[in-house]
Amino acid sequence: MALAFAIYALWAALTWFHAAIPWPLLLIGGAWVVAWHSSLQHELIHGHPTRWPAFNRALGLPPLVLFLPFDRYRRLHIAHHRDHHLTDPLEDPETQYWTEADWRALHPAARMVVRCVARLAGRLLIGPVWAIGRFLQRDAQRVWRDKPGVRAAWAWHLPMLALVLVWVNVVCGMSLLAYALLFALPGYSLLLVRSFAEHRAADSHEHRTAIVERAPVMGLLYLYNNLHAAHHERPALAWYRLPGYYRAERERLLRQNGGLVYRGYADVARRFFLRPHDHSVHPLPGSYRLEIVLPGDAEAA
Repeated sequence: MALAFAIYALWAALTWFHAAIPWPLLLIGGAWVVAWHSSLQHELIHGHPTRWPAFNRALGLPPLVLFLPFDRYRRLHIAHHRDHHLTDPLEDPETQYWTEADWRALHPAARMVVRCVARLAGRLLIGPVWAIGRFLQRDAQRVWRDKPGVRAAWAWHLPMLALVLVWVNVVCGMSLLAYALLFALPGYSLLLVRSFAEHRAADSHEHRTAIVERAPVMGLLYLYNNLHAAHHERPALAWYRLPGYYRAERERLLRQNGGLVYRGYADVARRFFLRPHDHSVHPLPGSYRLEIVLPGDAEAA
């Protein structure tokens, strides 16, 4: 609860005093608080901080990142936690991989973008616009087809979005363009750094989830979700308990995930800033070869 209060208070202060803050500092603070808020939403999805789901949900409804309805994030993320389907392009809604058929159907310019965002530099610079555009396009189709829960999620999201925009623009006098450029887009870019190397296709599902150690600042920003293998093993464990659990179980977790560990986000950047994290087409055989006949849960979500 203290974390939730701190995040919303920081966001309110940064937007209220935006005119008095030099833009480089506002960019840093705005990006941090939006990414931090998304990390808070992730905690709320996993049942914190209270035993009352309606209260937890209410804490996460304000869309500081603007584009993503909380209820959509919750449904997609819960589907992502079916570990046996991690990275599968049809079953994992948070995968970065493509099926062979979808890859062949992409326009050459879109393939170039996908190759670009497979590198950390591209993910930072154009990843937010690409990811937001794809999500909005797909959800517009789901709204049109009346997929279960999608219209309801947007019905909650739009008035909450209006409240955020009224606070930013009418109450604080901050232009919506400035908010997008100094808060929403860079905040989402920071989130994409976290998810960039979290998962990698492998034969064993236990080898598909990474760990990023030695990240005291970014770890706090991500509420220690950088210890991702520990989180997937104990998804209901509160963020402030994850580091202790990881220290106690480190050797076993590293054996279990095949040693997929990075020595901080500088290590991730050194390896993948200009090189792709992996091939864009999913390398493993599976149900995605039958995608025309069997569309998978990720599409339904």
